[in-house]
Amino acid sequence: MVKYILKRLVQLVVVLLGVTFLTFMITQAAPSDAAEMKYVSMGMMPSSELLEKTREEMGLNDPVLIQYGRWLGNVLHGDLGESSKFGESVWTQMTRKLPMTLKLAGVSLVAVILISFPLGVLSAVKKKKTADYIIRFLSFFGVSMPNFWLALLLMYIFAVRLGWFKVVSTDSIGGMILPVATLTIPMISSYARQIRAALLEELNANYVIGARARGIPERRIIWGHVLPNAILPIITLLGLSVGHLLGGAAIIETIFSWQGIGNMVVEAIRVRDYPLIQGYVIWMAIIYVTVNLIVDISYRCLDPQIRLRKRVD
Repeated sequence: MVKYILKRLVQLVVVLLGVTFLTFMITQAAPSDAAEMKYVSMGMMPSSELLEKTREEMGLNDPVLIQYGRWLGNVLHGDLGESSKFGESVWTQMTRKLPMTLKLAGVSLVAVILISFPLGVLSAVKKKKTADYIIRFLSFFGVSMPNFWLALLLMYIFAVRLGWFKVVSTDSIGGMILPVATLTIPMISSYARQIRAALLEELNANYVIGARARGIPERRIIWGHVLPNAILPIITLLGLSVGHLLGGAAIIETIFSWQGIGNMVVEAIRVRDYPLIQGYVIWMAIIYVTVNLIVDISYRCLDPQIRLRKRVD
């Protein structure tokens, strides 16, 4: 296991380097001038002499590979650069926004787990009955609705028409309800359908038939035997959801004016704040490669029969 983890860590480092290199090359190929955008974001119209001096100070006249090497060296020392939009270090700006995203992601993830698992189990146990049809019908609509449309719909009904919540969300309990609902409704619908399909496949297995023949209670069969065996495909879905939430659901945070990392990067893209965009890409890459590693390790822990081939190791 230790050897496998070390090899995966080496692979993750290679992936991170590749992601940062591609991101840096793409931002360098953009038509906008980083030096000019620095002054534009401050409401200034710089002269050509000032722009040339700023490019020299920022090292923009050097070859692209030299710029990347210098930037990567700074990143390895914990320096992600300075945001041209906010006038402070990228690290400071991201750490200021990150707690809001973590709070939203944590509440959303807990809500998804607590609601989707019982719904999925109920739908599988009550197959082709009223409860199953209702859950499948609602989950179909939940999966089909785009997040931005659902956000605007919930905002119009509960904030504009009914006045139960504020249009601009805050970090209070009441202010979190609408953005959390927008994030969780599609996820709950997807999870419930996945859990139902996985459970139905396991319920037809021979060990379930044998357990029923021995008189084991149905509740114990479902929660003690069937669900643990059906949980592996759900772990992959859960890992992707964690990465999505920790990355900050940019559209949702923007619609509800939630001051998280997703809203921050949307603003950075709007003003072409390249250091901040690159810092966000690093954050997203670290999240996804870490989540993938955790998922792979959990597969081995939960199912000892899973063994990866030597060429993958």
